[in-house]
Amino acid sequence: VQAYQKRAPAAISWLSAVAREHKRRLPVRLVKGAYWDSEVKRAQELGIDGYPVFTRKASTDVSYLACARQLLSDRDAFFPMFATHNAHTLAAVKTLAGTREDYEFQRLHGMGEELYDEAVGGDRLGVQCRIYAPVGAHEDLLAYLVRRLLENGANTSFVNRLADDEAPIEAIIADPVAQVEAMATKPHPRIPLPADLFGDRKNSHGVLLSDPARAEPLQKAIAAAVAQPLDARPIVGGALKDGKVRDVFDPSFRSRRIGSVVDSTPALAAQAATQARAAQFAWDALGGAKRAEILSRAADLFERDAALLIGLCLREAGKTIANGLADVREAIDFLRYYADLARADFSGPKLLPGPTGERNELSLHGRGVFACISPWNFPVAIFTGQIAGALAAGNTVVAKPAEQTPLTAFAATRLLHEAGVPGEVLHLLPGDGAEIGGTLTRDANVTGVVFTGGTDTARLINLSLAERKGPIPPFIAETGGLNAMIADSTALPEQLVRDAVTSAFDSAGQRCSALRVLFLQSDIASKVLKLLGGAMAELKVGDPMKLDTDIGPVIDADALAVLEGHAKHMGRDGRLIAEATLSAETRDGFFFAPRAFEIDAISQLQREVFGPILHVVRFEANALDKVVDAINETGYGLTLGVHTRIQDTVDFIQARARVGNLYVNRNQIGAVVGVQPFGGEGLSGTGPKAGGPYYLHRFAVERTACTNTTAAGGNASLLSLGEGGA
Repeated sequence: VQAYQKRAPAAISWLSAVAREHKRRLPVRLVKGAYWDSEVKRAQELGIDGYPVFTRKASTDVSYLACARQLLSDRDAFFPMFATHNAHTLAAVKTLAGTREDYEFQRLHGMGEELYDEAVGGDRLGVQCRIYAPVGAHEDLLAYLVRRLLENGANTSFVNRLADDEAPIEAIIADPVAQVEAMATKPHPRIPLPADLFGDRKNSHGVLLSDPARAEPLQKAIAAAVAQPLDARPIVGGALKDGKVRDVFDPSFRSRRIGSVVDSTPALAAQAATQARAAQFAWDALGGAKRAEILSRAADLFERDAALLIGLCLREAGKTIANGLADVREAIDFLRYYADLARADFSGPKLLPGPTGERNELSLHGRGVFACISPWNFPVAIFTGQIAGALAAGNTVVAKPAEQTPLTAFAATRLLHEAGVPGEVLHLLPGDGAEIGGTLTRDANVTGVVFTGGTDTARLINLSLAERKGPIPPFIAETGGLNAMIADSTALPEQLVRDAVTSAFDSAGQRCSALRVLFLQSDIASKVLKLLGGAMAELKVGDPMKLDTDIGPVIDADALAVLEGHAKHMGRDGRLIAEATLSAETRDGFFFAPRAFEIDAISQLQREVFGPILHVVRFEANALDKVVDAINETGYGLTLGVHTRIQDTVDFIQARARVGNLYVNRNQIGAVVGVQPFGGEGLSGTGPKAGGPYYLHRFAVERTACTNTTAAGGNASLLSLGEGGA
C-alpha cells in the first residue's frame, strides 16, 4: 500500500474486509510510494478534478503514520511490514507498536544501513528488518536504480537531509503532523490543480476511466445521450435545410442505424458562401475580445454536452470511450486557446516604434470566408479546431465535415450557434467531398481553405485554388505521414513496447500521427519483438461502448478492404510478427485485427496505410544516419518517435530529421493544444501548426496605418518636453 495515495486508508479498510472474508491474515507492505512525479503528471494530462496523491512530502508522512496505526490496530487481519529509511517514521511506528513484535521493517539493500544499525538487535531498539533487493540484468535494473537515486537526492528526502552537514537536526527529525498543521495551505502552492495547469486558460475537464466510480456514470450518460437516432441537416444562415435523406450507421455494428443526414447540394454550398461573405465585415469588426467571449462560451457548452459528443464519436466514428473523451477535450482546448489568441492579437492595433510626429500601427483582420474541410478520424477536435481558428481571426466559415461523420459535426455546430456564433457567420454543409468540397474551392466568395486529410486530396484542392482567377487564396493543409519510431539498444524494452503499441494501434491506427514503421537496433530486436507479440495478444478489439475495449472498428468497408489488401501484400513481402485476436462481437462491424510485420526497408512502403498495421525494420548501430535519411527520403515529415537513453543520439536525430513533431521516450500521438503544436512538413502539410501560437496569423491579413500627427499644426508632444536630464 502506497501512503502517498489519498485512498490508502480506504484501501487498507478494503483489505481488512478481504482478510476477514477469507479468514486469512494478510502480510501488507506499507511504503511512502514510488512514481509520485508520474502520478502528478498523469493527473495534469487527464484534466481530472484533483491529484490522487498528496502534493507535499509532510502530508505523505502523516498519511504513512495514519496507515501504520490502521495496520497495527487490526492484528487479526494484517501482518504489517513497514518499508522506510526515515528515522522519524521508524521511531513513530515503534512507538505505535508498543510491545508488539509481530511486524517488521524493511529497507533496500545498500540504503539505510546506518539507521538500522542503530535499530536492529536486542541491545538497540530490538526491531526486525528485512533487506530487499531488486534482481535482474543491468539493462532491466538501471532505470529502477536511477529512480532510487533521484528520490534520495530530492530536497525533501530524509536520506539527503541526513547527509547534509549543514542541515539542523530539528529540521531532519521534525514532526510531520506539526509541519502540516502549521501550513497555511495544505496543497503545494507551486503545483497547480489540473484545471489550472495553463494559468489563465482553463484546462479541459477529464475523467479517470480506471476509477469505476467516475467511469461507469460517464458510460451510462454516453449511452443515454445516443439512445435515440439524431437527424442532421445542412445549416445555412442559421436555418435547417431539407433534401434527400440518407441513413447513417454504426461502423462497429453495421445494421445499427444511428441517425440520418440530408446532404448539401452545390447550389446550397454557393448560397452559404454568399451569405458568409456578406456577414464577414461585421464579424471581423466585432473584435477579438468579443469573438473570444463567444468561443469561450462554446467551450463551456461542449463540456456540458460532453456525453453526447463522446457518444457520437463512438457510434459514428467507432472510437473507444477514452478516444472519444480525448477528442472532445481537444476541441474544448482549441476553443479556449484560440480565444486567448484572439484576445491577445486581434483586439486592437499594435503600436510600432518610429520617428517622432508619427503614429504607426499594425492590425490583424480576417481574410474573408474560409472553407473548413475536416476528416472523420477526429470528428469533434479537428472539425471544431479549424472553425475556431477561422472564427477567432475574424473570418466567416462554411464547414464541410467528412461524409462519414455528419451527425457529430451537426451537434458541434448547434453548440457553436448556441454559444453566440451567428447563423450567417457559420454554415454547415454535410455532403459528398468531391462535389461540395469542389464547389467551395472554386467559389470566388471563398477566400481561404483549411483542410485535414489525405495528401492526394490536398493536391487536388491546391490545383483548384491555383486555377482560380483573382486573389490567390491561402491553403492550410495537414495531411498524413509514414511516421517512424527509432529505438536504439539503450531503450527500455517494456516502455518501448508500450509506447509502440499505443502509437501504432490506438484509435485503430486511424490517426495521422500514428506509428507506421518501428526501427529497432538489431541488438535488442529479438527481445522487443517477443514482448511486442505478447502485448498485442492482450489487446481487446471490440465494442467501443465497453470500458475494457482497447481498439474499435475502422471507419468503413473501403478502409477495411485497403487494410486487408495491404496485409495480404505484407504476407508475401514481409514476415508476420504478431496478429491480435478478434472476438465474436466484431463479426458485424468493420473490424481489422491489428498486425505487425517485419520488412527490410521503409522504401517498401509507397504510401501511408491508414489503420492498425505496424511495420518493423532492423538496423545496425553504425547505420543511424542511414535510418534518418531513409525516413526523410519518404518525403513525409509529421511525427517521429525516439527511444534512447543517450542524449547525443537525441540531438543527432533532432538535427537531421525533417519532421514537425518529435517525441522522445514516450508515445508519439495525442498532441496537446498549446503544449505540442501539431503539424508536419513536406508531404505532411503546409503549416502553420494547429494549436500553436502562429496558427491564427495564417487566417489573417495584416494592415499597417501610418499617421502624421503633426499635420494639425506641429508636434505637441515633442515641443512640450522639458529640458530633463543633468
